[in-house]
Amino acid sequence: MARMTAARAVVEILKREGVTHAFGVPGAAINPFYAALAASGGIGHTLARHVEGASHMAEGYTRTHPGNIGVCVGTSGPAGTDMITGLYSASGDSVPILCITGQAPTAVIHKEDFQAVDIAAIARPVTKAAVTVLEAAQVPGVLQQAFHLMRSGRPGPVLVDLPVDVQLTEIEFDPGTYEPLRAYKPAATRAQIEKAVGMLNASERPLIVAGGGVVNADAAELLVEFAELTGTPVIPTLMGWGVLPDDHELNAGMVGLQTSHRYGNATFLESDFVLGIGNRWANRHTGRLDVYTAGRTFVHVDIEPTQLGRIFAPDLGIASDAGAALELFVEVAGELKAAGELPDRSAWAASAQERRATLQRRTHFDDVPIKPQRVYEEMNKAFGPETRYVTTIGLSQIAGAQLLHVYRPRHWINCGQAGPLGWTVPAALGVARADPGAQVVALSGDYDFQFMIEELAVGAQHRIPYVHVLVNNAYLGLIRQAQLGLGIDFQVNLEFENINSPELGVYGVDHVKVVEGLGCKAIRVTEPGGLGGAFERAKKLAAEFQVPVVVEVILERVTNIAMSRTNDIGDVVEFEEVATEPGHAPTAIRTLKV
Repeated sequence: MARMTAARAVVEILKREGVTHAFGVPGAAINPFYAALAASGGIGHTLARHVEGASHMAEGYTRTHPGNIGVCVGTSGPAGTDMITGLYSASGDSVPILCITGQAPTAVIHKEDFQAVDIAAIARPVTKAAVTVLEAAQVPGVLQQAFHLMRSGRPGPVLVDLPVDVQLTEIEFDPGTYEPLRAYKPAATRAQIEKAVGMLNASERPLIVAGGGVVNADAAELLVEFAELTGTPVIPTLMGWGVLPDDHELNAGMVGLQTSHRYGNATFLESDFVLGIGNRWANRHTGRLDVYTAGRTFVHVDIEPTQLGRIFAPDLGIASDAGAALELFVEVAGELKAAGELPDRSAWAASAQERRATLQRRTHFDDVPIKPQRVYEEMNKAFGPETRYVTTIGLSQIAGAQLLHVYRPRHWINCGQAGPLGWTVPAALGVARADPGAQVVALSGDYDFQFMIEELAVGAQHRIPYVHVLVNNAYLGLIRQAQLGLGIDFQVNLEFENINSPELGVYGVDHVKVVEGLGCKAIRVTEPGGLGGAFERAKKLAAEFQVPVVVEVILERVTNIAMSRTNDIGDVVEFEEVATEPGHAPTAIRTLKV
């Protein structure tokens, strides 16, 4: 048997599990792992400026391609606690990432040694497993189980904590005989799928709600095939956006309190049957459950059995991987179609597209300062179907989801459940690392952008180009809008007069100077007519200099984006005027019918 340090064994296992890149920050307690990483070769590494940033880079990396598992690495103590937000984010969105932390020597972990913290206990609620390895001989088995857990059932993150003496201990380990464990994924039965299809056939106005589980299962093609076989309109969730192209004749739009379409909500409220596949019934999607469920029969397919009935009791629950279920859905529906036993849904599907052509939001405004809706209109013109959008939370994300277009799975990469400010910059870097040839476009408000702005230097150092659209209103816009119901506007105003950049007026932070100081390129736009040219110039600068390029758009200070104030998807307030003529929404998927 070959002898090597446990740290070297970790590196060899990572390679055999398919890892080719890691993101992290070295430190004393994890340096033996870094020494093994350098000696072994075969795994690239991106040095982050903040370990939380490394965890979000790992998330972006995982979300970009099927089968990817992002790895983030940090030393003991605060490095691990800094990565908790990334682990929480990955857990909430069913994203497998591996977090490797260093730890104080085993003999002093309990003696309040420098940077010794029980990171496994802290991380356990937001991971599938978190373990401090106290015996070096257990390292291979722990890593093997970590990858097995990340890939099995509902995907999610794992933390492995390695005391420095454990890393340095020599063990017997033969990488040539190491074999990854086969992942476990529950699969639906033929009888379950036949019952579900029977319920769909018995309905008059059915819908499919397609969630992130369809993306995780790499099953978008199967979903589209099933929808086309049965003629059933599809509602993608925010995490499932892109499973079928936005311009597909069966795409009925998104539903929800915030990231939704007028026509999507209207069609959903007309439905009588809903087949949910790989979705969580998230509260921003459903709103009030009495409204959401009234008069509808539900079938729920989810890879995690405990998700069935968690939010409300479906009429039929099926524990299954989305891909395994959809294979059977296609098989059963194909047989019924061949036998002429599928109902004609063409009128129902056409009614969904009729709503799409009549219930639109206005995007074309010529106001100065710029209205945010115009930004997304110009983004639709400048960035094509191959664009990978990356964003997290805020009015920018909500408006983007209402007005942008996505045509492919994994091309809307959004932190859904956790929504941490600062996520966007490092996640975009992770996406660009995973797909170097892609057009990656990040979208942030000014506060999200400022949270982890230092990670732009990572893009400059490592030559990771992407375009970052920064919409700046010098406000915590979403929080300000949420405060309307309380009658306050308190501690959400970011305006100040910058003594070093008086030309900014009250817009405060000079993002152009900061971005350029971090080694990147930046463009500021103050009039709507300059947006298209700025986006084209940004693409060229990113290609030429191979660094992130920020396009800062100076917005009007206050814009209220459409959303419900009563937690009711049937009561979404349109704060701005809606489209009443085709020129009001020139980049809409369907030309407005008046």
